[in-house]
Amino acid sequence: MTLGLLDGRPLPRTALDRRLAALRTGPRATALPQPGSSEDRQLTRWVAQVLLTEALCETVAAERDLPVGSSLPAHLDQQAAVELGSITAAAYEGSAAVRAVYDSVSADIEPSPTDVAHYRTMTTRPTTERWHLALPDGEFEADPDTLPKALVEALRTAPEGEWVTVGPWTAALLAVTTPPEAPDPTPVLRDAARRAAFVRWLDQARAHRLTLVEGLEHPGDPAQPDNHHRH
Repeated sequence: MTLGLLDGRPLPRTALDRRLAALRTGPRATALPQPGSSEDRQLTRWVAQVLLTEALCETVAAERDLPVGSSLPAHLDQQAAVELGSITAAAYEGSAAVRAVYDSVSADIEPSPTDVAHYRTMTTRPTTERWHLALPDGEFEADPDTLPKALVEALRTAPEGEWVTVGPWTAALLAVTTPPEAPDPTPVLRDAARRAAFVRWLDQARAHRLTLVEGLEHPGDPAQPDNHHRH
């Protein structure tokens, strides 16, 4: 009847039983696996790991005298949830203590100037002008590099809105727009770096402070009997 051991101290399984009961009577109960099935045992393992993560972070928050904020659930976007992993993401969303420890562990993490520059290099597109043109039969927008060179040269030197004719082409340049500069990527990179740092810290803390029990192993543990990889 043990959920696991935290610093050698047994944690009662009652919290796991309550959490599973809440899931099985909740609005998504019909999506859960059949009780007693391999998938159901994997769900139990998964929920156990969420609870162990919450218990670990509650202990760390108390040790560090961290202010634990609102107990209301948080919501992660899809990218953040993937980067944290499903177990950690669920614990983060459901536990204020996990969020407090996350803030403490990752507070000083910042992306390096090299990382920011590399991200800009990989993601920034050329700021190409867009021309709003009038033709005898209507208006449209175009990249000037896609237009006949002679027409482009004539339009660049003509006053805005003035009709020009070059060979078979007649057009007027009504407006020129330039795409806005890409936003500063530092906040996005900072968040990603902080999530990565927290995952590393949490993996180490779990390894040193938690002891799993038979039947409640990590669902991804290849040694446990229900870890089947099927196609």
